[in-house]
Amino acid sequence: MGFFDKIKQGLAKTKQNMAVSMNNLFSSFTGENEEFFDELEETLILADAGVETAERAVEKLRAVTKERGLRGGAEVQAAFVEIMSDLLRRGRQELWMETKPSVILMVGVNGVGKTTTIGKLAARYTAEGKKVLLCAADTFRAAAAEQLTVWAQRAGCEIVRHEEGSDPAAVVFDSIKAARARDTDLMIVDTAGRLHNKANLMNELAKIRRILGRELAGCDLETLLVIDATTGQNGLLQAKSFRESADITGVVLTKLDGTAKGGIVFAIAEELKVPVKFIGVGEKQDDLMPFEPEKFVEALLK
Repeated sequence: MGFFDKIKQGLAKTKQNMAVSMNNLFSSFTGENEEFFDELEETLILADAGVETAERAVEKLRAVTKERGLRGGAEVQAAFVEIMSDLLRRGRQELWMETKPSVILMVGVNGVGKTTTIGKLAARYTAEGKKVLLCAADTFRAAAAEQLTVWAQRAGCEIVRHEEGSDPAAVVFDSIKAARARDTDLMIVDTAGRLHNKANLMNELAKIRRILGRELAGCDLETLLVIDATTGQNGLLQAKSFRESADITGVVLTKLDGTAKGGIVFAIAEELKVPVKFIGVGEKQDDLMPFEPEKFVEALLK
């Protein structure tokens, strides 16, 4: 099943809400009509695209409609798909993994599907022939290392872990040594999603990044923020919080199949100014998919 079909199937809940509303709206377009643009903006906001994102998108559509002299609903809808696709293009969609080892640092609050995402990424790249090593640096959450070990076994890759409550930075340091010794292609680092307070969490992430920067200077490093799509605008607030100290290079949006408000994808891209790299549209291993902006927008809005 291709990306387009997978997206249509995975976003069934979203399409029931968003696509139907959009199609009805565009089919009713009759030239210059402020009521149409107001309704479109409201539809985007209700779909979790965010007020600012909705305003910008509708303002662009209003300008394009006037510039091109668009009169038909189908023409306006095509222009809107183009605008929303452009909004999602925020740099390179593919991961930077040219060095050996390359590193993916996974961050995000507990419960967003971070460990599951790591497991799916490990399986993907192991299947491609890469030698993958998992680093269990979330030493604070009970059974986090055990859960990650299960995923490592499923993916057929190696893992470095310490006792619960150990220093996460020490786990990262030992993982780097192991990655070098074992000729690893890709090291994926799990991190804590909750400490005693936000400051402690961000300090821990900063410490891990310093070790990676010092011990693996010059290596490709992706910092992926995992967000649960069902949390909507609250997920965006989490993202802004992590952005302050984690130097996010991309977003993984999970559980898109469980929400009827797919507009959060646009809000995240617009507010964070970083690309959505992967999306999760189901529980199966291959339901974590590399993100393709144009196909996503077409599947969602047409």
